[in-house]
Amino acid sequence: MTNRITGSRREFFASAAAATLVATTLPPATATAQTGNPRSAADVVGTEHWAIKRVGSDSVKLFLWNKKLRNPAGATGGPKARGTILFVHGSSVSSTPVFDLQIPGRPTSSTMDWFARLGFDTWCFDCEGYGRSDKMRSMNANIADGADDLAVVSEAIMKLNGGQKLLTYGSSSGALRAALFAQRHPERVKRLALDAMVWTGEGSPTLAERKKRLAAYQASNRRPIDRNMIRSIFTRDHPGTSDQTIVEAFADAVLALDTSVPTGTYIDMSANLPVCDPEKITVPTLIMRGQYDGIASFRDLATFFEKLANPDKQFVVMPGIAHTSTRSKNFALVYHLLEGYFSQPDPVYTGA
Repeated sequence: MTNRITGSRREFFASAAAATLVATTLPPATATAQTGNPRSAADVVGTEHWAIKRVGSDSVKLFLWNKKLRNPAGATGGPKARGTILFVHGSSVSSTPVFDLQIPGRPTSSTMDWFARLGFDTWCFDCEGYGRSDKMRSMNANIADGADDLAVVSEAIMKLNGGQKLLTYGSSSGALRAALFAQRHPERVKRLALDAMVWTGEGSPTLAERKKRLAAYQASNRRPIDRNMIRSIFTRDHPGTSDQTIVEAFADAVLALDTSVPTGTYIDMSANLPVCDPEKITVPTLIMRGQYDGIASFRDLATFFEKLANPDKQFVVMPGIAHTSTRSKNFALVYHLLEGYFSQPDPVYTGA
């Protein structure tokens, strides 16, 4: 499998290194005092990129979206980028509704905007079969396929950021994709954050229910999604943990891009776990588990954490949070944890 960046310039902001670029200035908005981010959304610019994944004779277009400060190292006095974050989406929604949800008057609804205002170079992408990426092949986009996508987009991003290793965050099946990618390509990952992760599936009530529908998932490469299904994401584990005031805007953004999604990650999480090996993940790793998450039991993740190869590792239980942490009422805790982890200095002495 080979890959390259491809495309043509769309509008505004030229870049010789980038493939297809679109830059969009977000509407001005001031961050809330709750989290104290001093910059506004007007400081952030977004650009659209495309990468090509080669699979046999097929050329698969993958959509990437980048948000960062307008001029992080320029005369305006903005800080240099504090690192490059790559966000990885889960099973049921594409990337931009999860990581760049735009709600007027709610600047904290966009995780990418938040971290861009903190000085990070932030990226997300749609796995094959999702959102704006190609859906032409007959395939169900399983975890290994997603790790293949990550290999392609990470190479593309690192060509644009001067080869800097990536701060990689994945949630739910996105955590599994990110973990398998880090296992395969540790040389590209500076720090790995795995949120709503599952390892073997032992003790998972959500996966126990999902296994009852395994035959239906195996019978088709795609499954339908609708507004009620999206609403259920926010209530299935522990009603009250999620911010219900943004659910409809989130559903609007999801359904504008997809009315069905691939079945591969559901099949893997129901029948094929484990799909990654903690003893082969050699990069610094943060495990983030919501107190009420129904996907992964504490014991399952504790065993995974114990087996992680790198001693630079952390396991955090997030109080009052279920499966969807960045859409929870306690999202500020999630942002704080990620900023601290992604800003953590490397150890000077390791004993090696």
